[in-house]
Amino acid sequence: MLRLASFVRSPFSFLFAKSSKEEAVAAYVLREHGAGRRLEEIMQDPYVQNRLSLEQQHRVLSRADIVHDLGEQAIAEARASLSSQ
Repeated sequence: MLRLASFVRSPFSFLFAKSSKEEAVAAYVLREHGAGRRLEEIMQDPYVQNRLSLEQQHRVLSRADIVHDLGEQAIAEARASLSSQ
């Protein structure tokens, strides 16, 4: 019943909701990058590849928190490597 009530309150909220898979991968990317790994390498990990489509991977790389923490240059390099797949 609670889900119905929240849907009635905001029937279009699902359009702006992030998937839990994207949240988990974003946390993984930040954690691995913090451990010193390159972003391109992290995005090629089976953990990322098995959980997100190419479109979802691009969406993760567009998130403000990811861009802020990793920097524009690292994001641009990762996007270029995704485009070459």
